[in-house]
Amino acid sequence: MIQNPILRGFNPDASIIRVEDDYYIATSTFEWFPGVLIHHSKDLMNWRPLTRPLDRVSQLDLRGVPSSGGIWAPSLSYSDGTYYLCFTNVVGRKGVYKDLHNYIVTAPSIEGPWSEPMYLNSSGFDHFLFHDTDGRKYLFNMQWDFRKNKSRFAGIIMQEFCPDEGKLIGEIKLITQGTDLGVTEGPMVYKKDGFYYLLVAEGGTGPMHAATLMRATSVDGPYEVDPDYPIITTRDTPEHPLQNAGHGSLVKTQLGDWYMVFICSRPLPDGNKLSPLGRETSLQKVVWTADGWLRLAAGGKQPQLHIPETELTPHPFEPEPVRDEFDDPKLSVHWHTLRVPADESWLSLTECPGFLRLKGRESLTSLHNQSLVARRIQSFQCEMVTCVAFEPVAFTQMAGLVLYYDESDHYYLRISHDEQLGKHLAIIVSDQGQYEELDAYVPIPEGERIYLKATMNFDKIQFSYRLDGQSWLPIGSTLYSGNLADSYQRKLSFTGAFVGLCAQDLRGTRLQADFDFFDYEELER
Repeated sequence: MIQNPILRGFNPDASIIRVEDDYYIATSTFEWFPGVLIHHSKDLMNWRPLTRPLDRVSQLDLRGVPSSGGIWAPSLSYSDGTYYLCFTNVVGRKGVYKDLHNYIVTAPSIEGPWSEPMYLNSSGFDHFLFHDTDGRKYLFNMQWDFRKNKSRFAGIIMQEFCPDEGKLIGEIKLITQGTDLGVTEGPMVYKKDGFYYLLVAEGGTGPMHAATLMRATSVDGPYEVDPDYPIITTRDTPEHPLQNAGHGSLVKTQLGDWYMVFICSRPLPDGNKLSPLGRETSLQKVVWTADGWLRLAAGGKQPQLHIPETELTPHPFEPEPVRDEFDDPKLSVHWHTLRVPADESWLSLTECPGFLRLKGRESLTSLHNQSLVARRIQSFQCEMVTCVAFEPVAFTQMAGLVLYYDESDHYYLRISHDEQLGKHLAIIVSDQGQYEELDAYVPIPEGERIYLKATMNFDKIQFSYRLDGQSWLPIGSTLYSGNLADSYQRKLSFTGAFVGLCAQDLRGTRLQADFDFFDYEELER
């Protein structure tokens, strides 16, 4: 059986395509750099992170973007030997406004090189480029309306895209305002049996989320709504293990079967409905009815936690190693930096071979130049371990292991220096932006490197430490993992929990911290 989610941890807004025998899914990365993560599969069951196409500032500038801004809902497409990637960079999302800019990049191969971006528009988000059979191309996106007494989600618009000119041309047309589910976004367009099918997300990304199908005989409509909408949702089943189901994307296999990938969230089992792993990607088989509508192959509207394997030839990949020894001159595809690219001015894998060297910069609340490198947490039960050599001489210098949602919510096991304590280890908690230090300070001998560990067991997080040749010792009280969820305290955010290695030097002297390795081990999927 295929176990859902297929892309675990923070992997939202999936856009799937097939090119010959290869399947690719692009997901949102928001404020994390490089932008957009593309996964690869040959059987729809086994997936590996493959590439991150927006890997230079000339393509994507994230400095100063708000948390849960940046890259929203990228979409992949392919036509005549060229890959196309549409994406939004949300640079402002305060109040009723959305300051956002939409672009398209192209490449001859999924692994690049990807072009410099072509600007599209700034009218909304969730862009999708449809390649019609007559060679014309059309861009679809939701339209944002900030005005009083107007729906913020003002329907789906379309406009023709001219690849030769690299811009949108012709009339902008409103093709649907959605259904009574509201919050219509995430358009994906497919052509089959003389119909243009429009698949949209509705209901918002929370408990009311859903995916709805419409169709028309002309690309610009009018679009009729599936009489039995939505296709998929968990809005009426709050006990379902895959909550917030919606925002779908379709793919047809080389054997003629159809599948849909979609967003979902797995809540903690404590009843608080919080999902620190973020929005994940799951898979369902779908079938066409005699009258030309899509239905879940298993029946009903709720997704299945397990679905039968496809009839494609199984193609497993080598399992990811638990330990990253930092022996390669480049970071692995699992690592992201926050808003800015990794460069030798603050991150090096070569200055001290076999170590990740971070040079301390701004604080964990900065929206500009943090020295933080992190990867997704993908399991409710996991251990994360590192070993760091760091010799601070002031309280303004810190380095260590952080469990990070954003600048307002994180847990930080850090080494620093204090006039009375000297070099020591302690825990910083940021809860909705409120700074706190747990009353657990552990002196560390000068010149000694220290091992740091975070253990996550569903809703509980425990930090531990040890010195060379000694046993692990817990530090601080048990912490609540729900603080790292996007709906914690009802804040409107869209990412997920990361585990990171970081360094700060608020003096501006860029004191270095050397990390020997990093272990990420899942104790239970």
